[in-house]
Amino acid sequence: MQNDWTPSSWKRFPARQQVHYDDPAELESTLAKLARLPPIVTSWEVEKLKTQLAEAGRGERFLLQGGDCNERFVDCQSNRIDKKLKVLLQMSAVLIYGSGRRVVRVGRIAGQYAKPRSEPTETRDGVTLPAYRGDLVNRTEFTAAARRPDPSNLLEAYGRSAMTINFVRSLLSGGFGDVHHPEVWDLQWVEKASEPDEYRALVESMRASVRFLDAMVGRPVSELANVDFYTSHEGLHLDYEQAATEHPPLREGYYDLSTHLPWIGERTRDIGGAHVEFFRGIRNPIGVKVGPTMEPEELLALLQVLNPDDEPGRITLIARMGAKKVAERLPPLVEAVRRAERVVTWCSDPMHGNTYKTADGTKTRRFDDILAEVDQSFLVHADVGSVLGGVHFELTGENVTEIVGGSCGLTEADLGSAYESDVDPRLNHAQALEMAFLIARRLKDPRFQPRSAAVG
Repeated sequence: MQNDWTPSSWKRFPARQQVHYDDPAELESTLAKLARLPPIVTSWEVEKLKTQLAEAGRGERFLLQGGDCNERFVDCQSNRIDKKLKVLLQMSAVLIYGSGRRVVRVGRIAGQYAKPRSEPTETRDGVTLPAYRGDLVNRTEFTAAARRPDPSNLLEAYGRSAMTINFVRSLLSGGFGDVHHPEVWDLQWVEKASEPDEYRALVESMRASVRFLDAMVGRPVSELANVDFYTSHEGLHLDYEQAATEHPPLREGYYDLSTHLPWIGERTRDIGGAHVEFFRGIRNPIGVKVGPTMEPEELLALLQVLNPDDEPGRITLIARMGAKKVAERLPPLVEAVRRAERVVTWCSDPMHGNTYKTADGTKTRRFDDILAEVDQSFLVHADVGSVLGGVHFELTGENVTEIVGGSCGLTEADLGSAYESDVDPRLNHAQALEMAFLIARRLKDPRFQPRSAAVG
């Protein structure tokens, strides 16, 4: 790291997607309170995740990253949190049993309260107000009071993030992580799947494995469950991220302890911008969203700034191309990274490039497009001799109707029955679990395995 970096040096650079507060003194007072609060995560958890992400980059593990597109304060409830955790743990169990590969579990949870916006304002019926930027900043209601950026939201977001991750830790330490017993799952969608026998065979194999382990150790596997679970969010609001950044005792450098894995979004990855400046100095593993406009030279330059020492596990490249563009736009990037011998962990985000609006203006995505982008991403990496180390989904444990397709058979006409998202559509519980079964199959399929490619 260059020695001119400080947690506040980003302020010397142009900052996109930042918030204008009408009372700077109130903002500074709130940030000072934030900086004095205990951290949400610890530096040793962060370092452990970095090691596991490095293993995913080598194909020794598989990263499963998922959760809400945008957390809401109102959803900081025990029943909603445990449903989100349950679906991620169930998906990871399917991936482990189906592929034989260890899984890195990372939730878009306990901090995903800020969202980038295409426009700074929104106009309705001739009235223009600030855009909704997530509960970290303002509220969804279209009133001047609700849309005012409120510094007190920063403290509330921090508190709710801490409550969420502490509840998750309590659940996991109490045995909630043992969801390997498939009999407690809702698998009604299997009967509608194109190949139900394959899914039923995997579930029965999982049951048999659990029974065998129970017999071998002489007590239920649930008593031995020890599940690692990490948090992530887009590090969009730089004042907030700076307030949570500290230099822990006995560590070299600074850590953003608001989350384990912060990421830079597609809109804020400018190499000369404030977000890259902030992220280059923190010791966390960091994600970088990589879209179809990214050029190979730009990507290599960005890697040099963010990871000059080529530290394994430091960079996770989250590719979000869209099913129609991934076969064209991803290969040059993967090839450039391979030829430069840069150490990264590649991850596919098949959600953000596949959003469309229905005739009535509802945002949705097609299950088949999401799966198609995952498939093509596996094939691109196999062709280049690279490794696709993980997937990144917007999903929920609720039975929402926001994405079309899957074995549950949702159509555009069904979207209005249980559409809850304020921003982007998510896979529901059944769709997410089905996706995990399909990915597990691909992790064992020889067609999707990396083929050797000489560097040069």
